Amino acid sequence: MKKLNPSIKHHLLIGIFLSIWLFIFAFFIRPFDDGTISFKVWILISVGFSFIAFLCYAVVALLQKKIYHKLSKWNIGFEIASLIFFQLLFCIFTFCFYKSPVLHGGYDFFTFLRMIILKSALISTPIIVLARIYAVTLIPAKDDNIIIRGENKLDILKIRKDDLICVSNSQNYVEIFFIDGSVLKTKLIRSTLKKIQNDFDFLVQVHRSHLINPSHFKAWKNQDTISLTQVELPVSKNYREYLLTL
Repeated sequence: MKKLNPSIKHHLLIGIFLSIWLFIFAFFIRPFDDGTISFKVWILISVGFSFIAFLCYAVVALLQKKIYHKLSKWNIGFEIASLIFFQLLFCIFTFCFYKSPVLHGGYDFFTFLRMIILKSALISTPIIVLARIYAVTLIPAKDDNIIIRGENKLDILKIRKDDLICVSNSQNYVEIFFIDGSVLKTKLIRSTLKKIQNDFDFLVQVHRSHLINPSHFKAWKNQDTISLTQVELPVSKNYREYLLTL
């Protein structure tokens, strides 16, 4: 899977579904029942294992969201790593629960891994994979348009995000540079550069008077100037190092 739904809400629902499935598996299938485990203990085992599964998946959901927002990408390698990390967490914490004074489990770690974790992994992994694939389809379609508003009611510009090239300070106004078809256009809006940057966090500051849409970056003309789509802008020394990392 090359996409990720970063929504914590959706993944917590997956965690709840997973915990219910594991409760059913543990309580009704009883994968390691030797005939000596009482009904009360099976309840404890089933509830404990399902609750641990939910907590482990919640941890995975939080970590993957941070990674996704930091790297702005997801691939099959990250997906496999997430599944392995979940199973590793689940194995460690369920073994601790199994050996705790609550259960007094008799298996050593490797027997526990073979008799319990491998069986639960065969059951849980396909469920997680299918649920995560379905979660991607729950992501709402993104509107590519952005609306830039100024202090005056008539100060409004609605354009596609990809058409915005840069924003420059112009005394009490900001000048918006954008592409309309293949034509470079500009519009003055009464606002501040700081407000524009706060409203549209994808913009990158390259000078105290200029913000750019990094998707329109073309090349360095020299160490103090960059070329964008049909526009050239100066780059301050304070912002040069950060721009080089993009």
